Amino acid sequence: MLFGRKNKKPIVIPSKKVAEWKYTTCNYCSTGCSIEIGLNEDKKIVTTRGHAGADVNRGKLCIKGLLEHELFDSPGRGSEPLIRSKHYDPFEKTYWDNALDTTAQKIKAIQKKYGKDSFAIVSTGQLMTEEFYTLGKLTRGCIGTNNYDGNTTLCMASAVSGYKRSFGSDGPPGCYDDFEHTHCFMAFGSNLPEQHPIIYWRLKEALEKRKFPLIVVDPRVTMLAQFADIHLPITPGTDCVLINAMMHVIINENLQDQAYIDAHTQGFDEVRQIVKDYDPKSAQHICGIDEDTIRTVARIYAKAPAAMSIWTMGINQSTHGSDGVVNINNLNLITGNIGKPGGTSLSITGQCNAMGTREWSSCSGLPGYRYLENEADRKEIADYWGIDPEFFPKKRGLAETDIFPAIETGEIKGLWIVATNPMTSMANTARIRKALEKLDFLVVQDVYEDVETNQYSHVYFPASVWAEKEGCHTNTERRVNLIANVLPPYANSKPDLWIFNQLAKRFENGNIIKFPEKAEDVFNEMKFLSKGKERNLDISGMTYQKIIDAKGIQWPYREGDEGPDGKNLKGQARLYTDGKFPTKNGRANLLPVRFYNNNEQPCKEYPFWLNSGRVVEHFHTRTRTGKIGNCNKFSPTAYMEMNPDAAKALGVEHMTYVRLTSRRGDAVVLVQLTHRVPRNMVFVPFHYHDCVNRLTLGLLDPHSRQPAFKQCSVRIELVDQDEAARLNVERRTF
Repeated sequence: MLFGRKNKKPIVIPSKKVAEWKYTTCNYCSTGCSIEIGLNEDKKIVTTRGHAGADVNRGKLCIKGLLEHELFDSPGRGSEPLIRSKHYDPFEKTYWDNALDTTAQKIKAIQKKYGKDSFAIVSTGQLMTEEFYTLGKLTRGCIGTNNYDGNTTLCMASAVSGYKRSFGSDGPPGCYDDFEHTHCFMAFGSNLPEQHPIIYWRLKEALEKRKFPLIVVDPRVTMLAQFADIHLPITPGTDCVLINAMMHVIINENLQDQAYIDAHTQGFDEVRQIVKDYDPKSAQHICGIDEDTIRTVARIYAKAPAAMSIWTMGINQSTHGSDGVVNINNLNLITGNIGKPGGTSLSITGQCNAMGTREWSSCSGLPGYRYLENEADRKEIADYWGIDPEFFPKKRGLAETDIFPAIETGEIKGLWIVATNPMTSMANTARIRKALEKLDFLVVQDVYEDVETNQYSHVYFPASVWAEKEGCHTNTERRVNLIANVLPPYANSKPDLWIFNQLAKRFENGNIIKFPEKAEDVFNEMKFLSKGKERNLDISGMTYQKIIDAKGIQWPYREGDEGPDGKNLKGQARLYTDGKFPTKNGRANLLPVRFYNNNEQPCKEYPFWLNSGRVVEHFHTRTRTGKIGNCNKFSPTAYMEMNPDAAKALGVEHMTYVRLTSRRGDAVVLVQLTHRVPRNMVFVPFHYHDCVNRLTLGLLDPHSRQPAFKQCSVRIELVDQDEAARLNVERRTF
């Protein structure tokens, strides 16, 4: 019996004949997958595949990586520099020299009139590390503004802050190989199957070989929570309370690793004292996890021969983000789970090269984890670059989240935005729009001309995408990998390194400081500056060829680590294996964390928590994935997950539109009914322009200045369906 159409026309995938495969690294998330791009006989890109010989992904790719070759010719790419006098005038095409001359003149004029720091720069986590280093050299050594930061403040600043406070330095201490050795895996606010699918595949593979408890802390029933042995649906923003209660149990029942604590840490008495106030009986009423479950999880974690914690934005994007990271570190330090196989505090980084910007961009200091506050560091870099150390500021300037309020107050008059899209990514969109409108001068440097923030720019620099240039990324586990130059730049776009070098020539110190044109020569400068046994961030033993041969090398990898035969291409998998930390006395800091509740809470007027996060098809602001057909078609429009019982009470039906309203704004979204969210919560993916970040509050963590994207309250209102559908179509065709 035949079913369906009489004359079937099955889907046929056309043959893609590949004449040559070129090695590179994925440019989306921080997993760091090695990929190969297939070119046909006409040197056109036709396909992408995972590299089977790479340890990170072992031939696997997610949907974004599989379709990444489509980026080169995707719609909206910038082809020529653009310029205009006012942001509401039409753009005119111009020459690169005119665009660069105008930009340099405007920067100098603003700084002359209002001071050096009146011009700000906001970078990204998407550039090559060599480009980060060069932008830092341009900013710190030539332009001279201290108001310089990256959009990694929106995702990883709390992890950075927490690592520095606990261990004395940034840098994730663990690696993916820890999945193979752990006896207990605890994930805080991390949905690996959608955020980092290949890392999840590594975890799943480890679980198939050897079963160990999987514990997931998340207010939503994420994919990872569905696979967990224990799911803790925590009240948003209360992770510090849960961890304090766990440590209360561990210390009260003498389950801590006292020998490790005594030998390698300081501050245990202070932590022991503060967690006395967080017994599970009282903590359960704050964090929403019952006392027996808290005790059970604490015992499982402490008794495991090796236990590890991972986290992503569920911890970082909070007013208590830095404290949350410190407390995860506390938990692992008191149980002896730092620096050993299967025992670690592993932040899963967001962007492909967020680690590169942390290491070499000079956003928060100077290259190679050096500090502006340290006189010796200032002198070392100034001497190497050939400039006066007094040109450097003596402390860090404003973070990205403080730069926009400084535009409001008139402290900042000009801004250069590099490969980031604050009109979608920043909290409280209406406030960001007003700030951009107020600027005297805005430069946008991006692969795509139609990026939302470019509506407000005066000059637009069209940048080359990903494998149209060359350089390195550092992934979540400190693995440095190479992006090969596969194609020439699109139209008249230029590699970011070229743009930075050309702009440097237009400043006085740009004639003093050396700006290499080749990425490999920049890498050699970084290698020199990384040398030193006291530095964990040492890449002096690496070369581009070694990186290609190894399919990525973890730092530290020092000169001589290759061995007498030159065949050892493995870096150091874990940090702090000897129990020594880069603090003044070599001990890790156990820091007491007291919870304070300053989040916006659901109330009678705004009765729902608003949660946000990723979906697997898209990346960040959809600047790229929104243009890839097979990514966009699975998730083309903003939607909201809502509990069916809450929907029934309000008369909301599945697949209808509603208006979400907060104290800051409103957004119309499509409803998807699901029990993945509790009755008093809704979830909206954060990728969509003019949606969730119109509503978010974005209170800042006091240590990291990272916004609390996930803790605010909203109400739900019924809307006219025809009008909502029309508005949604207009939004999708922007």
